[in-house]
Formats: sequence, C-alpha cells, structure tokens
Amino acid sequence: MSIEVSPSGISNTLVVDKDAYLSGLLDRIMAAKSEGWLQDVRSSAADWVRQSRLPTTRDEEWRFADLSSLREVQFNNVETFLPNITPFVLPERNNNSLVFVNGVYAPELSSISGLPDGVVVSNLANLPGDYDERVRQYLAQASGDREVFTALNTAGMTDAAVVWVGKNVVVETPISLVFVADGERRMSLPRCLVVAESGSQVTLVEEYTNRREAEKEGVYFTNAVTEVWVEENAEVSHTRIECDGAEAFHVGKTAVMQARCSRYSCNAVSLGARFSRHNLEIFQTGEQTETTLNGLTMIKGKQLGDTHSAIALNHPHSVSRQLHKCIVGDRAHAVFNGKVFVPKLAQLTDATQLNRNLLLSSKARVDTKPQLEITADNVKCAHGATVSQLEDDEIFYLQSRGINANDARNLLINAFAAEIINQIPIPSLRETLTETVSRF
Repeated sequence: MSIEVSPSGISNTLVVDKDAYLSGLLDRIMAAKSEGWLQDVRSSAADWVRQSRLPTTRDEEWRFADLSSLREVQFNNVETFLPNITPFVLPERNNNSLVFVNGVYAPELSSISGLPDGVVVSNLANLPGDYDERVRQYLAQASGDREVFTALNTAGMTDAAVVWVGKNVVVETPISLVFVADGERRMSLPRCLVVAESGSQVTLVEEYTNRREAEKEGVYFTNAVTEVWVEENAEVSHTRIECDGAEAFHVGKTAVMQARCSRYSCNAVSLGARFSRHNLEIFQTGEQTETTLNGLTMIKGKQLGDTHSAIALNHPHSVSRQLHKCIVGDRAHAVFNGKVFVPKLAQLTDATQLNRNLLLSSKARVDTKPQLEITADNVKCAHGATVSQLEDDEIFYLQSRGINANDARNLLINAFAAEIINQIPIPSLRETLTETVSRF
C-alpha cells in the first residue's frame, strides 16, 4: 500500500497494491538502479506490474498451472556470486559462450572468440561502439511485453545477454548462452536479446540450469525473457534447454518477431523444475515466413510442465510447422496449449500443429488444447493431439527378441523422443539429451 501526498503535505489518495506478493517481488528487484534509457524502460514496466497481479487458476491461460506454491516462498534479495562450477561446454561451442549467474554476467566463466566481423556477443554493459543505441531500438520492444512475468523481468533488468548478427553475416559456430541459478531462495531475471539482420544466419543455444549436485538443490525462481528479431531473409536456429533443480520454479518467455522471407526454428526441451512454464510467441511482420517449432517436455514425480505457444500469422504465403511431445511419468502433470492465428490477410498460409503425449503411469496427467483460429478462406491448416501409453504388446515383442523389459521400455521412450532430439543441429547436444532420456 502507498500514499500519495499533495504539495501541501496532505495525503489525498490511498493506493492499494493489487497484489501484495507481486509488489514485494517488485520492491526487491527495483532496489538495483540503472541509468539513462534503461531506467526509463524499467520504471515503465514497474508501473505496469503494480497494476497487475499474479495469475490464478481462474484465468483461462493459467487454469492448469497453480502458482499457490510459489506464493508460499519468500525470496531473498537478488544476490550475485560465482559458484564453484564448470560451464556447460560442448565441443561445437567451446569458444563462444556467455555465462550468467543469477541473471548477472560472469566474465570469468565466459569465453568469446573467433567470431566473424559484424557479430557482437556481449552483455549489455560491455557493448562496443554505437551498439548501445542500436540495442535501445529492440530491447523490450517485442509484442507481448505487458504480460505480468515479462513486465516483472523488464522491471528488474540491469543487464542482458546480447547477440547481434550483422547484415549478410553467416555465423558457422553455435553461440551459447548459459544461465546458472545458484543459492537458496534466490530470484533471478535472465534477459536475452537476439537480432539477426537481413540475410544473416546464426545458431543459438540457450540453457537454464543450476549446475549443482542433486542433494544440494534448493528452492529458487527463474523468470527469463528472450527476444528474437529475425529480419528480412535472415535465419535463426534456436535451441532452448531448461534443466533446473527439482524444487525450482521457472517461467520463461520467448518472443520472436519474423520479418519478410525470414526463417526461424526453435527446439525447446524442458526437463527440470518443480514448476516450469514456457510461453513461446511468434509474431509475423512480413509475408513468406517459415516457422518450425519442436518441443519436448519430460517430467516425473510431481512436476508440472506447461507450454503455451501462440503463432500470429498476419501476412500471406507463410509456412508454419509445430510438433510438441510430452513424456509424463509418476504423478507429473503436463500442459500444452498451442494457438495459431490466421486472419483474413494471411491467405495461402500452410500451418500444421500436433501435440503427442506419452503417459508412463496411471497417475500421470496431461491437458492438451491445440487451437486454430482461421478467418482466411484460402489456406491449408491442420491440428491435432494424441495421448497414449506404452503398449504391452510392443514391450512383449522386444522381449521376444532378447531385450529385457526395462531396456524395452527405455527403447520405446527413446524412439518417442528421438523425433524431437534429432532436429537439434548440434551433435554433442543430441547425444547428451539422448543419454538423459535413457536415464528417465
């Protein structure tokens, strides 16, 4: 609650915070100050947050995602320190990694070298030359910035990972962004901006992890936002890996702006966290775009994994392909809600969307809702969902070929996940994820 005071010193307005818990989070993150235009962006977002509230199961977009357990946790102030960890390095990207700890840049753990001219990979504070002014035109400008968790991230943004690929530049080596959460009851606000100028190509790997031993995992909250701007005839291959600790809360937003003739692909893999939510939003700003979205959620225990996607195809001659798979064990709960919007202007659109789910126990649960909203009359669109379990006949068949029951089960699960994992363009990452699936 706050009181506005008139120039005479007499209070004339009583302003009651709409959500006391949300305001408490906001007060903690706004304690860190910025300068210039960034502070203006943060203040504008903070004003929006103060008028908002955390969503509840009464909100349609959150009716299967109960945040009451998040409200029970009192997070400490955001602190930054370097844990004793080794960065998650793959052979294909050993010289191009930015590492952030609790949302803050860790230069000691980062390594950037060998990039072609016209490519900048940096944190916000160390941008070269005139890039500060360029970044200002894109950062926090993507559609969907008024969603409450996105606005909360913007309000607390003191730094960001920036990947800028110049016009007609092709980056051969994958660029890695690693966001490490460390510390009990900590809240981190990772931010990432990717700009691919016209005619450019880049492969990006974005990873969220705690990098700690299982017995030391604690409660923490990661609220991440990534903005991707794919300019005319540019191509971005984006892999997003979420493997937070078993007691963590993770809310992520990926907002993609696609210009004319651009190509964007996203391989999103969600493996960890007590509660995880990924909002993937594609906004088409020009015609003849190509969009490919592949997703894999693997959860067990009492985990909740929620994926919400929205593809707004506002121009003609676009192609969109989406396949999201969920593997759900024990008492875990998976949620998929995918929307494809095809208004009247988006004639000759070709869009498909499919959600496939594999339940590994009788207590596992999935809620799926693929949606098409079409007002154009000359399009080719389809959507669907399937829910299945491992078939006894399939396991028996493999056993009859000399494979034991446990290996047969793992073989079928691996085959189900392989369709997504095989789309990832980095061989060593595919191998790592395949081993993770085998241990599921």
